[in-house]
Amino acid sequence: MPEEESSFRSCFQRDRDRIIHASAFRRLKHKTQVFVEHEGDSYRTRLTHSIEVAQVARTIAGALDLNAEITEAVALAHDLGHTPFGHTGEDALHALMTPYGGFDHNAQAIRIVTKLERHYAEFDGCNLTWECLEGIAKHNGPVLGELPWALAECNDGFDLELHTHASAEAQVAALSDDIAYNNHDLLDGLRADLFTDEEIQQLPIVGACYAEVDKKYPDLDLYRRRHEALRRVFGVMVADVIETSRDLISQSRAQSVEEIRHLGYPVIRFSGEVWAQLRDIRAFLFSQMYRAPSVMKVRAEVSKVVEDLFPIYLNEPKQMPAHWHADIEAAKDETALARIVSDYIAGMTDRFALQDHERLTSD
Repeated sequence: MPEEESSFRSCFQRDRDRIIHASAFRRLKHKTQVFVEHEGDSYRTRLTHSIEVAQVARTIAGALDLNAEITEAVALAHDLGHTPFGHTGEDALHALMTPYGGFDHNAQAIRIVTKLERHYAEFDGCNLTWECLEGIAKHNGPVLGELPWALAECNDGFDLELHTHASAEAQVAALSDDIAYNNHDLLDGLRADLFTDEEIQQLPIVGACYAEVDKKYPDLDLYRRRHEALRRVFGVMVADVIETSRDLISQSRAQSVEEIRHLGYPVIRFSGEVWAQLRDIRAFLFSQMYRAPSVMKVRAEVSKVVEDLFPIYLNEPKQMPAHWHADIEAAKDETALARIVSDYIAGMTDRFALQDHERLTSD
């Protein structure tokens, strides 16, 4: 809805500020990136990941002369819809929600910023700009085919032109996500002893960065050596996106954001060479980290938490806090009730989900 313009910040700065002040954003500090929240204080969480994505996105947007404010807003908001326990929790909740339309974390982020944040006197959600909503909805590309129900519901009210590509700013946020997790998952995996420095030196990009550090600082201790090498990996990815994207934007001859949206291809990309190298890095992380036996053991345990909580709340919805009861009473059928339960569970932190599971299932 229209709002009075501020005398000291743009509408996109306001978007960013409201995202930072959202309850869902604060809860990201206790939500899994790869490792469950209680497994260690030094691992990335969804909150630290989102901040790192925003940092990278601001840098790339500035180098490409894009709007850094909307880029940062989309980057900060991109993970708002994640469940506790990361993609494991999402998979479990989606399976439980399949009879009721499923669950998708990108669609849930849109639901949060348009409906579930309830702090303002005049509207539900955060009343973000159309450009920010569009960026959150389709930063990964056009959304075609059958839409997740939460996104379809939002799109009915805002028409986010889901068949087109997003703005270059939102595309930057998407690739900044890739850059951030490829880099920090290497560091977190090393910290967790899932693989060694010697093993990742066999990977493209990474090995060359270690060699550069060893040549410049031959007697560096393990942790400084590791940090110096991985910050160079970060730099290689960022520089490649800037150089490649600058050429693509120039070659496109696009003169407006509308022309960017309708090009039919993204203008923010890695080069073909670096993209191929990143596929090798991602394949390594998938086999050695995301599917490591210790990680898979915890995945099974936390899936059970979500699988237990959902039917309890569906059958006894008044177990949810009192401020959810008005929504529960307004639910017209089981599907509506299930979506409320899904909203509640998706909003939980890792720690709260574990505590609530203990409370509701212990004898």
